Amino acid sequence: MFSERIATFSLHITGWKRRVFERFFPDREFIYLPFGLENEAFEADWRERIAQTDNCEIFVWGTRYPPALPAFSKENHLPIYFIEDGFLRSNSPNAARTPPLSLAFDRQRPYFDSRGPSDLEVLLETGDFNSDVVLMDRARQGIQMLIEGGLSKYNSANPTKLEDLVGRKTRPRILVIGQVEDDASIAYGCDRPITNNDLVRLAAEENPDAEIIYKPHPDVLSGMRPAQSNPADVEHLCHVMRVSVSLANTFDDIDKAYAITSLGGFEALLRGIPLVVLGCPFYASWGLTDDRQPNPRRTRKRTVEEVFAAAYLLYPAYFDPASGARISFEQAVEWLKVRLEDPNAYKDEFVEFPPPKWAPWGPYGLLGWRFILPFFVTPIVKRRGSEKDVREYRENPIRYFRDLTSPNLRLIGRLLYPFDPPR
Repeated sequence: MFSERIATFSLHITGWKRRVFERFFPDREFIYLPFGLENEAFEADWRERIAQTDNCEIFVWGTRYPPALPAFSKENHLPIYFIEDGFLRSNSPNAARTPPLSLAFDRQRPYFDSRGPSDLEVLLETGDFNSDVVLMDRARQGIQMLIEGGLSKYNSANPTKLEDLVGRKTRPRILVIGQVEDDASIAYGCDRPITNNDLVRLAAEENPDAEIIYKPHPDVLSGMRPAQSNPADVEHLCHVMRVSVSLANTFDDIDKAYAITSLGGFEALLRGIPLVVLGCPFYASWGLTDDRQPNPRRTRKRTVEEVFAAAYLLYPAYFDPASGARISFEQAVEWLKVRLEDPNAYKDEFVEFPPPKWAPWGPYGLLGWRFILPFFVTPIVKRRGSEKDVREYRENPIRYFRDLTSPNLRLIGRLLYPFDPPR
């Protein structure tokens, strides 16, 4: 049925990511299942096909999959991998549609889902790190590389420092690390609803004599992702950083940090900053954090170096984004540093889907009449979504509709743009 490549049935991998996965995994033959696939359609259209395919596996991006899928994969002894971006992702502060430097593969669940054990959690609970001298040396050196390079998950060449925005330090400083509040890491990593404003209020209440500095997520500030709480509502309690600054540049002179589930919390720990964490991210409940949501499964006491070794060196896979070749963590760091030192030389490195050009036929119809559609469709997209949706629609209208998860909206896209985008 397939070539010698591994048949990989894949769920919720959007159009632009498909090209990335095909570059990263040339040994795979990808079969993409429909978005929003429910149990009924899975049973009717896919169960038998997958079960009868030799040498196959299942890739799932995130948490969207038919509820019957995990039991089906176990019953048929099929490997299933839940995939997410790794903890060192890109040289862009807004990483939408740029290939990642790393991917995390988990056989049990996404690493941010604290409702049950993930491979990363099991590794931290059972691993014998100290017996591996080479690994721990790499971990210590890796932490130093990130700190000295001012590197984070997403990166920016912006040299602006915290002091440039808030002035000189005159009293203890508390950093509140904001997140996108509808992020899956909050939905699956918290046992109760928590907003960024809740986090600010708690930090202010517990540190009445300190200067509270609140860094909203840059995608929220830019309007690219929706906010569930308005930073203006807590401005009387804190200094709201309304200028997008690299997270790594905000840790200077910070005495304590607060996070919900943000990776930024772990980046604070790497710099020796005490951390209060309200949810249960992968780095919590190992004796490193002030945990407000304990996890009884996590019984070991771990050092920052051990958690780093697990999360950055053992757990993810690193890739050269352009060639797709496997690389090491250290090579990924060097890749980032080169591009941050000279961003203009690499700014057009990943133009995966260039804006469509006018043509008198094909995707834009007779005499290119579909170029008129954005004048009418853009206001609707803006009303239903965010600035990010508007930008993605304008950049490539066909691809925008193909990547939506709603079958009804994808059908509308098919009616408006009945041709597949160029690959």
